[in-house]
Formats: sequence, C-alpha cells, structure tokens
Amino acid sequence: MDRKIRVAAIGDNCIDYYDSLNESYPGGNPVNVAVYIKRLGGESSYTGAVGNDSFGKIMISAIQNKGVDTSHIQVLDGKTAVTHVDIVDGDRVFGKYEEGVLADFKLREQDISFIKKHDLAVTGIWGMIEDELPLISKEIPVAFDFANKFANPIVEKAIPYVTYAFFSFDEESRNEFRQKYHSMGLKEKENCTEQLKEFMKAMQRKGPKVIIATLGKNGSIGYDGNSWYRFGIIECKVVDTMGAGDSFIAGFLYGILNGLNVQDSMEAGAQNSAVTIGYQGAW
Repeated sequence: MDRKIRVAAIGDNCIDYYDSLNESYPGGNPVNVAVYIKRLGGESSYTGAVGNDSFGKIMISAIQNKGVDTSHIQVLDGKTAVTHVDIVDGDRVFGKYEEGVLADFKLREQDISFIKKHDLAVTGIWGMIEDELPLISKEIPVAFDFANKFANPIVEKAIPYVTYAFFSFDEESRNEFRQKYHSMGLKEKENCTEQLKEFMKAMQRKGPKVIIATLGKNGSIGYDGNSWYRFGIIECKVVDTMGAGDSFIAGFLYGILNGLNVQDSMEAGAQNSAVTIGYQGAW
C-alpha cells in the first residue's frame, strides 16, 4: 500500500507492576495494540486517560517513544491505573488492580472526530467506550477485545457495533463461558470446542464480520459466517506471555487492513505474538 494504515486504539491503560521483580512496564490492551501496530509498520494513536502522577508521565513518554500519537490522552487529577503482576512458569498472573482515573474517562466530541479519521478503531472490555460505539462504527470498522469475560453485560451491548470480535478461551474462563452459553439457550455439544464454535456462530450473527477465539498454546479459531479457520502457534522460547493476546490482535488487524484473508491474518497474529512473548513485559 502507498499509504500506511492508521489504527485508533482507545480505552484503558495501566502500569504493569511486577511485585516480585520490583519492575514496572507501561501497558493496557489498547496501548499495547497501538505500539504493536507501529512495530509492524503502521500508524497508530492512543486515546485514553492517565493521572497527573509520575506513572502518568512515564506512560505518555513511553508511548510517544514508540511513535504512537498521544495527542488525545487526557491527563486527569489522580492516579494512573496500576495492575500488580507475578510470573509463574512464564505465565503472567494478575493480582490487585487499581483503576485510578480511568473510572472517570469519557470520550469528548473532539476525540470522536479524531478517531473517525483512522482506518479502524480498536478497544476492549475495560475500554469504557461501549456507549460511543454506535457513533464510531457508522464511520469506521471497530475491533473489540472481549478477553475471557463471556458473561459481562458489555458483550451484548457492544457486539452489534463490532466488525472484528476477539474472545480468549482459557481454563480460567470455562465456568463463565458455560454460564453465558446456557443463558443464550444454545444446544448442548459433546465437547468444549464444539460449544465454543456454537457460541461463535451465535455471536457472529449479532453483527461482527469476523469473530476470533484465541486458545493460548492451542492457537486460534476464526469464523466469518461462511467458513471456519484454524491456526496453531509459532514455536518460540516463552519468557513472559504479557501482551501475547494483544500482539495477536494487532497482527491480525494489520494483516486484514493490508488485504490479507482471515487465515493469513491469523498466522500474522501468531507470528506477532511469538515476538512479544520472547521478552519481559508487553513491549
């Protein structure tokens, strides 16, 4: 392409504080995606809120240093969000979360006008912008990371306005998935994979063009209303899985926006994840 794709990442950010290491890293779902889009060769911006504390300054500076547009970050009176993290056998384990000023974050009119100038908007379950999705989705495609929060009310509220929907299916979310599955009145299936596919079909009918479920070390499944897609993982040394899912989303979206099909975009997502989990922290 002659013109670089532009992705607007919107919503939460947080400082990932590794208690056992006494180290901190800027992160958060949309922030990570914005950074990874830049790493892949695209242009990106981040719209969100930080506190007027030292962590807020660190967050803005770190994002700017990665080449991400920070012109629409709101600096609010209070503390920047912090997530406490530990590493157990290479996997991240989340502890206490301090929301800080994100509790007061809301998109302004100038933010929405700015976002609409991009090729795609990406946000997630903690992004605090589900009320603005009807406006944004009228102008540009929306990607949404629902994580493993299958039963969260935001799922039903956001899904009609989402073009690319991402869910994360893991052991931790199994009970919540079953709760959501049964509440939807879906048919019982022999195993979890078949139930997940039934769920994905039902969700895709509610609006998304494509729905993806990431399965950790088991790769990912995709569905576009006509065909099923499956991709495994790219073998690599695992140092820290922080940012693996966000890397997949960024790689997938970058592929789609540059004309790749769903299957090849899923592979691009897996390749991008393999880079990220080879080092400490999200980026």
